[in-house]
Formats: sequence, structure tokens, C-alpha cells
Amino acid sequence: MAPQLGPGVLLVVLGAGVLHAVWNAITKSVEDRLVVFAWIGIALAVTGGITLVFTGLPARAALVFLLASAVVHVVYDLALMNAYRLGSFNQMYPIARGTSPLLVTAGAALFAHESLGARELAGVLVLAGGLASLALTAGRLERSELPAVVAALFTGVAIAAYSLLDGLGVRRSGDAFAYVAVLFVLEGPVFVVAAAARRPAAAWTRGRIAVRGLLAGLLSSGAYGAVVWAQSRAPLAEVAAVRETGVISAAIIGAVFFREGFGCRRIVSAVVVAVGILLIGL
Repeated sequence: MAPQLGPGVLLVVLGAGVLHAVWNAITKSVEDRLVVFAWIGIALAVTGGITLVFTGLPARAALVFLLASAVVHVVYDLALMNAYRLGSFNQMYPIARGTSPLLVTAGAALFAHESLGARELAGVLVLAGGLASLALTAGRLERSELPAVVAALFTGVAIAAYSLLDGLGVRRSGDAFAYVAVLFVLEGPVFVVAAAARRPAAAWTRGRIAVRGLLAGLLSSGAYGAVVWAQSRAPLAEVAAVRETGVISAAIIGAVFFREGFGCRRIVSAVVVAVGILLIGL
């Protein structure tokens, strides 16, 4: 039986999108992102290790996907840090997250032999259009914004790459939770080592950074664990598209907490995103 995006999976993925926007906002709020990503890595590694005690290891067929995905996740984290250094949260997040659905749709057709029906494909395209509209701060791109936009687009390519790797890998793992646990154990220590080498001990606790980093890490593990679980039960393109509705949460967070603009055009774009969700998930 072909995977289906049922109501339960849809709700899980929508919730994961909200959690993802929140942990990204936490990282944006911290000036020293290397240290905050180190604390996120600690939370991921501990969460993954505890999970493995109960699940055991995934099937060996998933190993190559896990190793490749861990590398791409590190590249993604570096690209995300750079994007947030260059641009606003309200713009960088939707560009990065909005790039991936169409790339995942194409990749799923090529590598997972998934084909969407006319309604679902229309939903992915409508959703991608709404996300692209959310990404533009004034309806157009200024030249000064180009470095930030390029960084965000590269981040989106990394998102699509690890989404495809994990979608394919989890279906070979025999256990979605064992798969994501190993991924967290592989990915988590990288920035811990980097921060230990490049930052003094005092930087690890300055400005409650440890609390923020651990919280972001727990939210990240929950959000991505839910997504990987959903990828084992629903088409990759649909999961990728619905997950990126977190850009609506990101726009609200940007307006309320970062004092970034949220005008009429962004409201209309959010409505377009909601229409795309309805086309995909109902």
C-alpha cells in the first residue's frame, strides 16, 4: 500500500513545523551561535543515546544514509548560522525552508519513485508560492539583501538533501526512532568539539546560553524526530511541504519578538500557504 498523509500524520508534521520555527528563533536570539549549537548538539546526542537504549540500532541498510545525512546536517547548521548572521529571521527562515519542498518533490520522484496526484501537486506548488512570497521583505529583493538570500537558498538546498536522505534511509531502517537516534548521536558532538576548541569556558554559560541551547536542542530533537517518523509513513514531498508551514509561525515570531515587519502582503501569503496545506492534506 502506498504511503498516505493521513490526518494524524498531518497534525504531527504541522506541530513539528511550529517546534522547528521556535528552536530556530532561539538560535537567532543568541549572538554566539557556535556555542548555542554546541549546547543543541549536547541535547541531541543525549536524547539520541537514551533513545538507543530502548530501540537498539537500526538495520545496516540505513547506515550509508545516516552517515551522509549527518554530514549534510552539519553543512546545514553552518549555512543556517551564516544566513542568520547576514539577514533577518523573518526573511531568512522562509527562504531557507521554502526552497526545499519543490526540490524534495523532484528528488522523491527520481529516487523514491513517488508521484503525486494533481491535487497534491497543485498543493505543493501553491504552498511553495506562498512561502516564496513570505520570503520577500518588500515584494522585491534589494541588492544589499543578495548575500543573505544566497546563504538562505544554500541552506534550503541542504534541507532538501537531508530530507531526501532521511526519507530514503528511514524506510530501510526498520525503526524510525532508532534511525533518528543514531543521526542525533552522529551529528550532536560536531559543534561541541568545535566550540570547545574555539571558545573559552566562560562563553559556555554567558547570558543563559546553556538554557537556551538545551531548550532549542530538545525542541529540535522532537521536531525532527516527528518529521522522520512521518517520512516513514507518508510521501516525502507532502511531508516536506507541510513541515514548512512553520514559516507562518516564524513570521509571527519575527514580528512579535524581533520587531520585524508583518504587513498585509505577509498575511495574504500566509493564507496562500494555508490553501496549499488544504490541497495537500485533505
